[in-house]
Amino acid sequence: MEEMEEIIDLTKSEEEINLQSPLTWAYIGDCVYELYIRTKLVNNTCLKPHNLHIETIKYVKAQAQAEILKKIQDKLTEEEKDIVRRGRNTENHHLPKNSNIQEYMHATAFEALIGYLYLTKKFKRLKEILDFTFYIFS
Repeated sequence: MEEMEEIIDLTKSEEEINLQSPLTWAYIGDCVYELYIRTKLVNNTCLKPHNLHIETIKYVKAQAQAEILKKIQDKLTEEEKDIVRRGRNTENHHLPKNSNIQEYMHATAFEALIGYLYLTKKFKRLKEILDFTFYIFS
């Protein structure tokens, strides 16, 4: 994943990232996670675009992300648990349309963790978590 830095500049220090809103981490985490899932599906299946989309939704919907967070909770470091807690407790004025508030809060927490690890360039740990999440639903 180090090569990703050759494509996308990640210029903020960890101190600066820690000052950002967890919703900012979740904003990036949503994109990183979806790109990971889409890439995995393209690499491991021969599905047509419409079916790729349908399969992707199974992984990226709030309910699935909340379930993933439950399953990885005991594998997280204390720092990661703190990031998850901050992501879950951040006030979000967005109302989910296809999930309940609890699932949405946990999905936001999961996305915040993914975004934080990405922004702080903790790519090895990010890959470990992403690889584990893919196989939960495989």
